[in-house]
Amino acid sequence: MASLFTDNAVLQRNQPVPVWGRAEPGATVTVEFAGQKKSAVTDSSSHWKIVLDPMPASFEPRELIVSSSGGTQQTKIKNVLIGEVWICSGQSNMQRGVYWSREVRALIPEAEHIRSFTVKQTVAFTGQDTCDGAWVDHHPDSAVAFSFAYFLEQAADVPVGIILTCWGSSSIEGWMPRDMTAALPHFAEQMQAFDADAEKQARIKAALNGPSPWGKREDLLLRTQPNMLYNAMMHPLVPYACRGLVWYQGESNAVSIESMLQYGETLPLWVRRYRKAWQNDRMHFLVVMLPGFGKLDRDVIDPEDPSLISWAWMREAQLSVLDLPHTALANTIDLGDLTNVHPRDKLPVGQRLALLAARDTLSLELEAQGPVMNAVQRKGDQLVVLFDHAKGLKTTDGAAPTAFWIADNSKVWKKAEAEIHGQSVVLRSPELKEPLYVRYAFAAKPAVNLVN
Repeated sequence: MASLFTDNAVLQRNQPVPVWGRAEPGATVTVEFAGQKKSAVTDSSSHWKIVLDPMPASFEPRELIVSSSGGTQQTKIKNVLIGEVWICSGQSNMQRGVYWSREVRALIPEAEHIRSFTVKQTVAFTGQDTCDGAWVDHHPDSAVAFSFAYFLEQAADVPVGIILTCWGSSSIEGWMPRDMTAALPHFAEQMQAFDADAEKQARIKAALNGPSPWGKREDLLLRTQPNMLYNAMMHPLVPYACRGLVWYQGESNAVSIESMLQYGETLPLWVRRYRKAWQNDRMHFLVVMLPGFGKLDRDVIDPEDPSLISWAWMREAQLSVLDLPHTALANTIDLGDLTNVHPRDKLPVGQRLALLAARDTLSLELEAQGPVMNAVQRKGDQLVVLFDHAKGLKTTDGAAPTAFWIADNSKVWKKAEAEIHGQSVVLRSPELKEPLYVRYAFAAKPAVNLVN
């Protein structure tokens, strides 16, 4: 059986469910589950795959029975439920455990019907068919993934299965299949450099073949290479039926303005490539916007200045994913820590992700995001910002809206005086007679207060 088919598994509801594995060439394999019984013949490379028809959610534990060779060989996978399945991936802020956040930890006694499969952290030079891990009748040890699963289960009232595959310090290129070099020249350069570095490859092979756990140097070496995490930790999951993927990553790609701008091109291509792998154009992607953080190259910068290079450029790049259908971005600009790249306020992240999932995949009518700019109009010495998702536009503290900056042709940014007028915000500055441009929360860690 493929790695994800173990006791305690959760299968995706209301979608075709591929079941696959290996057997002797020419053998007939039969799968029985929830009243369905289907067979397939193993091909010459020992692979077989059967696709179960879509099934409704169920809390009833069932057995998935797989037999071959006329029933002489049989595998029973026990305690299988049907519900919502999500992959949660990324780097260290996805990896940070439940006990990292007191608020998330407090959810444990109330958590029900949440199961998880944690993929063992490792790398491979080529795409692997298997990975180490097993489904457990327990929440994932990720503060973001668990809080997301908790609030999603509350909204959907069905079992939730989380497949956790993440590793700190990893770049998006680490999670990319090699064939994406054809679309991304910078990735092609990375792979060419990697292929030419015989010494690095030897060190990786020595670490993989050596004692476990690895030392810090080996661990950092493994998780920061292009393509290799995809091969070992994502490729084996394809094509397990799931609703979508939650992606909390970007810090490792926010090392320069060039890298952040590149991310805006890379992210949509990466989403398309994953959908192609899963053969599911409706596979949903939820991306976590990077929160407030005030360091760049180890120096603490002015968290409010919109003219400095900061994570604001990465957040702008992450917005590019919204050009694709069936995507959403969880805004976290009000969260984070000025000097800690691993903030503890993880519960709101999971909660906002679950709201987006509930709106977009559960067809629930609810407000799942804050005000979003629709247009900017110039009226004399004022700029009027019009918003969508602006019903009940207000500030959290009753004061004037903050973090708006405006500029004229000089492109020198001035802090704006802001007032809410209905579903718009009017901006002005006594220093500007002809304002033309506006930036909002475009800084390292701006103080924001505008909500709907």
